[in-house]
Amino acid sequence: MTAVPAPLSILVDLDGVVWRAEEPVAGAATALARLVDDGHRVAYFTNNSFPTVAANLGKLAQMGVATTADLVLSSAQAAGMLGAPGERALVVGGLGIVEALEARGLVAVVCEGPGASAGFDLVVVGIDPAFDYGRLARAMTAVGAGARLVGTNADATWPTPSGELPGGGAILAAVAAASGTDPVVAGKPHEPAAQLVRSRLGAVDLMIGDRLSTDGAFARRLGARFGLVLSGVTPADHGPIDPPPAREAEDLAHLVDDLIERRFEPRRFPK
Repeated sequence: MTAVPAPLSILVDLDGVVWRAEEPVAGAATALARLVDDGHRVAYFTNNSFPTVAANLGKLAQMGVATTADLVLSSAQAAGMLGAPGERALVVGGLGIVEALEARGLVAVVCEGPGASAGFDLVVVGIDPAFDYGRLARAMTAVGAGARLVGTNADATWPTPSGELPGGGAILAAVAAASGTDPVVAGKPHEPAAQLVRSRLGAVDLMIGDRLSTDGAFARRLGARFGLVLSGVTPADHGPIDPPPAREAEDLAHLVDDLIERRFEPRRFPK
């Protein structure tokens, strides 16, 4: 067996690639360990803005994946880049957003229902399992009072073992529709996410993900090759893809097999 020339810079999505909700994707942890053992740099980018960095690290460790905080990026961190120190943000979402905003010096106020809507510089919307009419009304009113509308991501769904569930993009769409405002979206495949990757990781050779509209488009924005896995939201009978991924595989384990066996070229596209 001949290993690919090291080192490669590989960026891996989490939901639908490493896990589906709380269930690990079979073989993913072993595949990631193989890449690291071969000398490649493996980093992660999730559009799920709800967990904190520590929560993502703990979940990865629980599933047998060892990594460090500097290699775990999220749409929440990308959204934080759109705020300025001292600004006040109303958060529709989880502690991951709060953590990212506070790390940038913003004041984060979690939207837990009706309440004061004036005095916010931005409203940041991500996935929020407790989202309801009261939170929608407060977020809409804050935007109407002059706050900028920021979405952590526009993914309408996210994969679970029992099928897809509403994602942060569905909640963002509700706030955007109610407020009559077009949001700025921070996560994959948008430019704030790309800026975060460039500042933290530099160049990326290969982006591995399960969603064409985010992971595939993000690979193109980064100038990287795209490895598509079918363990998440993209079905096997997806039809033509333009441009086609560098490699398509049943799951991460099979894609890494192909990479190690050098059955596709993982190097990035020239800018």
